[in-house]
Amino acid sequence: MTPLAAAANENLAQISNYLIYSSMAVYTLAFFAHIAEWTFGSRSKVARTAAALTGSEQDRAGAAPAVQVRQKGARSSGGAGETGGSTAVLDQPKVVTRSAAGTRDVPDGPGAGGGTVQGDLYGRIAISLTALAFLIEAGGVLARAMSVQRAPWGNMYEFSITFSTVAVGTYLALLALKKNVRWLGLILVTSVLLDLGIAVKILYTDSDQLVPALHSYWLWIHVSTAIFCGAVFYIGAAGAVLYLFRDAYEGRIENGGTAGKFYASVMERLPSAASLDKFSYRINAAVFPLWTFTIIAGAIWAGDAWGRYWNWDPKEVWSFVTWVAYACYLHARATAGWKGRKAAYLALFAFACWIWNYYGVNMFLNGLHSYSGV
Repeated sequence: MTPLAAAANENLAQISNYLIYSSMAVYTLAFFAHIAEWTFGSRSKVARTAAALTGSEQDRAGAAPAVQVRQKGARSSGGAGETGGSTAVLDQPKVVTRSAAGTRDVPDGPGAGGGTVQGDLYGRIAISLTALAFLIEAGGVLARAMSVQRAPWGNMYEFSITFSTVAVGTYLALLALKKNVRWLGLILVTSVLLDLGIAVKILYTDSDQLVPALHSYWLWIHVSTAIFCGAVFYIGAAGAVLYLFRDAYEGRIENGGTAGKFYASVMERLPSAASLDKFSYRINAAVFPLWTFTIIAGAIWAGDAWGRYWNWDPKEVWSFVTWVAYACYLHARATAGWKGRKAAYLALFAFACWIWNYYGVNMFLNGLHSYSGV
């Protein structure tokens, strides 16, 4: 490499670092915007009244019918819901999902913004900042790739910055597809800031070339799918965590218990437990075949690089353990006796195996993958 090319690569590496730090600054602003969304998005008086009426209907009919607020003597504004000159009926649409026989029929909450204008405004600002930070971080990953003239996945630092980029990109894609996932924003941004903080302070590695064994087109195939799977598994795990909280809250209310004002406000704005359970299951089930392909692709690459498809290397073993854990989760989720909380705990255990395979195996265990470095 000529001195001029080396200097150009060094400049690109510095640009990459600058962009990663800049994305962290914008993610921090998005974090505070999400905090404001949850803080100022407390449920309005109308929403609280509607919830109370829904609860009364549930007590009488054992179900959650559409909310109706009637104002006698008020003039109707016309359109859908008009039932006469003296009665105005406001029909609030609700989403009811059922994941298993016996699951509660509970409408989804109004979201982090609580159905209020101010909460929604802060939420939109948070999403805009998240999208901006995503573009800046993606630019940092691209600059890193240009500085080393290869796929930017040769060490844990590069893997981490790409992982968080893909996780945010998946979240934004779900929003673009009109999926109800805005409630995930605060958790996602917080996790991304933690991931990037660990990457730049602990895992950072200077730009360098790969060892000969990694110079293969399988790097693009195997590692890229591993990163994507991990990012999607993370989103599924976040859904499982929130499901556990929401399910516990619904169970407490159903049994006549009470909850603190702040805790109740947060829980009531989330999707129902049934919706979160279904969301987590669908996310994990959708990406599981790709994780299977990731392991197969890694075995093929191992055969090309080391002459053996399977060496019982710690990374290989824990990749397989993760596969088994998710396979057990999907099987359990399809079995009536393991739906709900038991299946959610199993999903979190499977994701914990993935996290250990990434951090623990790379940092504490030696194997054939150790040459990639921290």
